[in-house]
Amino acid sequence: MKTLLSTLSATALCAGAAFAQGADVPDNLEKLSNFQSTGTTDFTYIEQTGTFADGIKKTLEKITLPDGFKIELYAVVPDARHIAVGSQGIVTFVGTRKDKVWSVTDRNKDRIADEVKDFAPSLTFSIPNGPCFSKDGFLYIAEQNRVLLFPAAEYFYESPDVAAFNLVAKGDLIPAEDESYNHTARVCKIGPDNKIYISLGQPFNVAPKEKLEAYAESGIGGIIRMNLDGSEREVYTYGIRNSVGHDFHPETGELWFTDNQTDGMGDDIPPGEINHQTEMGQNFGHPWFGGGDTRTNEYAGEEVPDDLVFPAVNTVAHAADLGMTFYSGNMFPEKYQNAIFSAQHGSWNRTTPVGARVMVTTIDADGNASIEPFAEGWIDENGEYLGRPVDVAMLRDGSLLVSDDLAGALYRISYEGTK
Repeated sequence: MKTLLSTLSATALCAGAAFAQGADVPDNLEKLSNFQSTGTTDFTYIEQTGTFADGIKKTLEKITLPDGFKIELYAVVPDARHIAVGSQGIVTFVGTRKDKVWSVTDRNKDRIADEVKDFAPSLTFSIPNGPCFSKDGFLYIAEQNRVLLFPAAEYFYESPDVAAFNLVAKGDLIPAEDESYNHTARVCKIGPDNKIYISLGQPFNVAPKEKLEAYAESGIGGIIRMNLDGSEREVYTYGIRNSVGHDFHPETGELWFTDNQTDGMGDDIPPGEINHQTEMGQNFGHPWFGGGDTRTNEYAGEEVPDDLVFPAVNTVAHAADLGMTFYSGNMFPEKYQNAIFSAQHGSWNRTTPVGARVMVTTIDADGNASIEPFAEGWIDENGEYLGRPVDVAMLRDGSLLVSDDLAGALYRISYEGTK
């Protein structure tokens, strides 16, 4: 508790410095940073039973999985995007691309949520897509152009008011002139070096030449990292179009991430990507390559930078690979240990839809990776989407949560077969 209080005090000083510099901070954030009440009393609660939930359960009957696995409705969560499971196992936080973050609680531990309500309703969020937890239980939420820190979210989430601070003040994550409605779903993870890694998708289909130098400096079209107090920001990864999922290998600590490929080149090219980064500063090819080794039309005649890193895995074109997590639980069979589970959101403009499924990528002893479907069936026989998976996260019992922003739900995948 002494460490927590010391950190809270230090963070409050940092937040105060941001206010003093004239950062654009909503009044309620300033109040919460100073442990003051906002007067907010109301939560938005989401009904967990009834015809809507029954309809989702009916859809799940169509989902196919390997033998021994089953999928069930865990929670109705509107616009559910990226998932952060609380370090105490008390509550799970779910981001959206709108203005809500949801807290999901399974009070009786029957592995079905009992309560879903909005988190910190006194705050005004802006595309709070990416929540993530540090090992000591601090919740970070990556927004369109801000990163917020909640040092005791699992303890304060029952109240409308919750201790909240700027990690990166509004307008300081990316330059204001580069704000866009496109590719703004940020994600974050805490690395084994105890730094926070945040992806910054670039807003164009193919980034124009005149933007490249500024983007390289700010980290747009890459992944940045910084200390957990917001200091020592640096660009860790370059050459990304729009990554909306990353995680660290449980044994090597190396970064792996998904990336969405260039649109408008045809139904079957370029491929999507799962990438493997082995050191700081590597460049993964955008905008010279649209995906895999397929050159973009815009840069077809351009000389490419030296030492570009190509994907560890090429995925089906336009399936929209998003959130991912390494499996380190004890529930699933041994073959899935240290495998990547990832969500394919599904194509938005392909002639015949593809994706809308959960994939598994296994990595052999030599580091070679191969990918295959794990849970699928969210595209029906008419080519209609029944759901669009976004992210995958592991509960403490080793089961997996999958978010779906079309159905507005979290699913739980568990294993009951013989190991």
